[in-house]
Amino acid sequence: MVARLRPLWLAGALCLSGCVHTNATLLSTAPRPAVDPAAVVLYTSADKVPGKYDEVALIDSHGDEGSTTYHKMLESMRKKAGEVGANGVILDSTTDPSTGAKVAHALLWTSADRKGKAMAIFVPSLPAPPPPPKK
Repeated sequence: MVARLRPLWLAGALCLSGCVHTNATLLSTAPRPAVDPAAVVLYTSADKVPGKYDEVALIDSHGDEGSTTYHKMLESMRKKAGEVGANGVILDSTTDPSTGAKVAHALLWTSADRKGKAMAIFVPSLPAPPPPPKK
């Protein structure tokens, strides 16, 4: 019996080890050079962006609520935005799982993810970041 539960326990432990998963859906077919994630600016709303901008990609992020902090989620969004050539991210929404989802997660190992949405943008008026250090 214990041997049968071991794969389930291992799968559950891997899920709880908590990686943030972030995906980008490109809105443009024009490729952009990657941007260092440290140079990607986070904006809480579109009216805070200094000037005009191009929408580059929709960003969706999620991770287990117990091990995914907002900080990890925001850093993952910045990284993904930089990968697609965006130098800014307009944050949209973040949601935590409901109490029912948390209970089901504890009892049945179902998903209880913290989720976030954002828009990756390119702001031409931002100064170019310094080149990354050479390795």
